[in-house]
Amino acid sequence: MTYVFAGIFVMMILYIAKFMVFDSQSVIANSYNARQDKLAEHVIRGDIVTMDGEVIATNQYGADGSEYRYYPHGSMFAHAVGYSTNGKAGVELTANYYLLTSNANIFERTTNALQEKKNMGDTIVTTLDYNLQSTAYNALGYGKGAVLVLEPDTGRILAMVSKPDFDPNSIDSIWKSVTEGTVNDDTILLNRATQGLYPPGSTFKTLTALEFMRENPDWEAYQYTCEGEGVFNNIGMHCYNNTVHGTVDLPDSLAYSCNTSFSNIGTDLNLDRFHTLCEDFGFNGALPYGGNYNKSSFVLDGTADKSQIPQTVIGQGKTQITPLHNALIMATIANGGVMMKPYLVDEIRNYEGVRVKHFTPSAAGRVISASEAQELTTLLKGVVDYGTGSAVNTDAYTVAGKTGTAEYDEEGNSHSWFVGFSNVENPDIVVCVVIEEADYSGIRAASVARQIFDAYYR
Repeated sequence: MTYVFAGIFVMMILYIAKFMVFDSQSVIANSYNARQDKLAEHVIRGDIVTMDGEVIATNQYGADGSEYRYYPHGSMFAHAVGYSTNGKAGVELTANYYLLTSNANIFERTTNALQEKKNMGDTIVTTLDYNLQSTAYNALGYGKGAVLVLEPDTGRILAMVSKPDFDPNSIDSIWKSVTEGTVNDDTILLNRATQGLYPPGSTFKTLTALEFMRENPDWEAYQYTCEGEGVFNNIGMHCYNNTVHGTVDLPDSLAYSCNTSFSNIGTDLNLDRFHTLCEDFGFNGALPYGGNYNKSSFVLDGTADKSQIPQTVIGQGKTQITPLHNALIMATIANGGVMMKPYLVDEIRNYEGVRVKHFTPSAAGRVISASEAQELTTLLKGVVDYGTGSAVNTDAYTVAGKTGTAEYDEEGNSHSWFVGFSNVENPDIVVCVVIEEADYSGIRAASVARQIFDAYYR
């Protein structure tokens, strides 16, 4: 009994140590933790700024001296930065612990404590780039959808835009409208960049091509004659607008986004191996991201009905993905096969600008080999050089990427995708864009991506 109680005591000590070192910040940051209110009694919530110093969340005071949160740029940073009431969201939630922590001078804090004054909370320096965020926001215009820009070799998120949006300065009235059902669109609070689930469309063909290459070392000899339509596993398939691509190899099949060629490829794939590949890239599981997101799904495996194959291998069927996840897949390819953990907070400073904490890039792990990443990069560059991604082709910089047209109803209406990276030999940024109901808005994802790439190099 002595050993049992001694063991319990040791485990309790270890648990308390683990809680204090590893878990305390996340518990305090939980929106349902009443301790936040206690912290706010002694600390003025810190500012949030972009990596280039633009203030995107701060405090202001009413005529009666009351304190309230103010967002100088309104809806531009709404989903990335979030809001600090009604449960909190975005950086306001994930960095809540730091915003309500003061690392002001010890003498200043002591004086304030004696005078019962609040201390100034720490400043959150995000990874967001004001220029890219504003470019992405304006490029989306009145369209619905999302944009995510990140660095493939670090995981730093440079821009995150979701529309329809909202003004966080009016979050109380917006929250009331959403909960009462009186708002025009009750999804305005949804961050489509991390939580929006869409069929990936032809952007998924990159993974289909990779699985085919793995199973067929002689893949460079592959040829298929596209007649614009065909029947595969008793399912009729057609290329976009029934375009006849003629005889194509694998690079041409990806560049022209030939549906019938990829349906043909899919009929002979080892579905269990394909399922494993997709899960290696993050489908059906957790992504290495600390914010709120929805899991992507891929259900095709060796037990599936063969009739599901033709649609699934071209990115339709039951497959669902978020823009964040699609960007991570492309970033992994751009980074030589290693997936980096995406993050939004770069460093913590006290209110006088002294650095308190710095967050460094971290790898989630190797997903594919460097040679596979290089082969895919060559194929994806062809998409831009002579295929469906020509809208981002320019002499100013190089781009490798993939377009996608994801149908969401039986009438053939579709979302528009583009995901790709620039400066192919030494990649700079990954841009992922999805435009909902592109047939109605007239906005194309590749056009939005082009504006972002141009802004980065300008």
